[in-house]
Amino acid sequence: MTPPDDLGTQTESAPTPAPAEEKKDSPLKAIRETVLLLAFAIVLALVVKTFLVQSFYIPSESMEPGLVVNDRILVQKPSYWNGEPQRGDVIVFDDPGDWLSGLQNPQPQSFLARGLSKIGLYPTGGHLVKRVIGVEGDVIVCCDDKGLLSINGMPVEEPYLQKQTRKKPCNGPMIRSCNWTAGPVPKDSLFVMGDNRANSADSSVHICRKRVDCDPQEGFVGTDLVVGKVFALAWPPGRAEIVGRADAFEDVPDPK
Repeated sequence: MTPPDDLGTQTESAPTPAPAEEKKDSPLKAIRETVLLLAFAIVLALVVKTFLVQSFYIPSESMEPGLVVNDRILVQKPSYWNGEPQRGDVIVFDDPGDWLSGLQNPQPQSFLARGLSKIGLYPTGGHLVKRVIGVEGDVIVCCDDKGLLSINGMPVEEPYLQKQTRKKPCNGPMIRSCNWTAGPVPKDSLFVMGDNRANSADSSVHICRKRVDCDPQEGFVGTDLVVGKVFALAWPPGRAEIVGRADAFEDVPDPK
């Protein structure tokens, strides 16, 4: 026989404990996390600057009209890991020797700007920006009756150049005549020129020509000095664009 229920007793379940309130982060922990995030950002910026992309500014008028003074450009460093610069590329390279003499090289004024420049987050100077005109073995001749440069015997139309006010057209250098020959370009070297041919102290100005006591390598840029290929104009925003290889050199024959 089933015993009767204990009518005088009510069974109650044990109350569910309220969830413990989450402890608020201490100010010290927040500061520690901020410092770690900042350190990670700096390391990442250094890696990007060293191996991938770096920002530079244009120091002179030599690349007008495409690039003007103080434009901010982005340089792709892996561009030539598996190859060499090609004709028509716009490149940034280290000074081969006193090419920067007299050019403005302003340094960041504020402490923050100087710090950012060290890790690649602020555009830096101390480099040159030019267009590759000749590669190893090429012979460059200035100029034909139309004022065009010839590379390996083929005249090259260069529509990106700054318009000149000379009576006689000449896509040649700033201070030289329009009658010269450069090359063959030495091994592992480049012949470079600015797009503003009337105001660009480039290879055409520095090459060793009629002087006897000069270095035959003078005026050419070693490929080991190349920082990378310019792939974008980043600032000012209204002129931002991708910078590609000029197709003016596509039909230039290989050197003999």
